Amino acid sequence: MGRATTKTELISAGEENFGKLFSLINSLTETEQESLFEFEDRDRNIRDVLVHLYEWHQLLLKWVTANQMGKPASFLPEPYNWKTYPQMNIEFWEKHQKTSLDEAVGMLNKSHMDVMSLISGFSDGELFTKKHFSWTGTTSLGSYCVSATSSHYDWAIKKIKMHKKSLSKT
Repeated sequence: MGRATTKTELISAGEENFGKLFSLINSLTETEQESLFEFEDRDRNIRDVLVHLYEWHQLLLKWVTANQMGKPASFLPEPYNWKTYPQMNIEFWEKHQKTSLDEAVGMLNKSHMDVMSLISGFSDGELFTKKHFSWTGTTSLGSYCVSATSSHYDWAIKKIKMHKKSLSKT
């Protein structure tokens, strides 16, 4: 499937990739799920990947909610911008070093449901018309939603597949 252009496609792609992500995770033993990645310097295990997704869900949820309430907010919180957000990702990583894998799974499951519910509340036009909302800048709300869901899940799947492949070599 290409990039979503309707609410139905957006929700379907998000649910499909979310399911693929957890099917992949569940194909690993508990030890493999908890083991460190051999190839990464920020996200070092599955927990790190899941809390990263969770935190990006939170960015989307807070941004949309604030702007809908008439409180102008940027997608990225101060002091970050699109050039400096890698530091924000490191802070997310640091914040969750005591979060367990089970907690990360629970947090992500809830935030995924919250994001899917949020998306369901918008029409195709609201989601996919560029500049429909002044606070989305030159793009569409749907583009942000794709990035926070199906595209981000695809990123996570690729990381975990690399991890799974590296496990088979040892």
